[in-house]
Amino acid sequence: MHIAIYNRVFQNEDIHVFKNLLEVFSSNQIVPILFHGLAKRLSEHITLPTNHELFSDFMPLPCKTKFVFSLGGDGTMLDVVKYVGNSNIPILGINMGRLGFLASTGADEIKFAVDSLLKGAFLLDPRSLIHLDSSIPIFSDSPFALNEFSLHRKDSSSLIKIHTYLNGEFLCTYWADGLIVSTPTGSTGYSLSCGGPIIFPQANSFVITPVAPHNLNVRPLIISDNSIVSFEVEGRADHFLCTLDARSESIDSSVSLAVKREEFSISLIRLEGQNFLNTLQTKLYWGVDRRN
Repeated sequence: MHIAIYNRVFQNEDIHVFKNLLEVFSSNQIVPILFHGLAKRLSEHITLPTNHELFSDFMPLPCKTKFVFSLGGDGTMLDVVKYVGNSNIPILGINMGRLGFLASTGADEIKFAVDSLLKGAFLLDPRSLIHLDSSIPIFSDSPFALNEFSLHRKDSSSLIKIHTYLNGEFLCTYWADGLIVSTPTGSTGYSLSCGGPIIFPQANSFVITPVAPHNLNVRPLIISDNSIVSFEVEGRADHFLCTLDARSESIDSSVSLAVKREEFSISLIRLEGQNFLNTLQTKLYWGVDRRN
């Protein structure tokens, strides 16, 4: 079996986690496929298995890859989505960060996780993506995101105007610092911090959430993810910021943008005892009342 390992940054105190993971792989005859940058950094601290393989921005994941392990926080998981794309390779998030809403498996549960995968004792949790179309080439290698698409002011403190259309019909003009269109997965992220609702992952929906709106009669709006949402942006500055998860591009007011549901989805691995309600309760303290 071949399993890919991705991480973008680690502290010296985390080296034992990678060492343990590679030892568990070795004892189960699993061939590790390491992200090129990770392999380079790890080789400075530990001896890598002689049978390890590599992937990178220029070397796609081999088709024999069975699973991808994402070691880090939720941001690391969002990075992995770009490498997995439409390959249908399931992703397991191992939390080495702080909150770990998506990466919900602890670093101390690695052996349990590998044993579960070998026994088939896991479920696949499909997650929809958001796709961006634009009048100029941006995010051309992977114009999709797991959490959200957003627009922001960039070079000025002034509000921007975002003219928004739903399936070609005018919805409204948002006067705001920015605008987020979130998937159900992203509803617990940036959108939530801006007052958006939490949506269960299985819902076929998007959330449109303004960022610090000046017109206070607009609120987050839930729409069907069969919709196409298009935008025209204007403001005092010449450029604006367009993002897909943690990736960003600078655009000007001449650029037309539209988002829709991506044609493919990705699968997150859910181990025994892991579910969305449990994650809400343990990570976001949903329903916790300190008076009791």
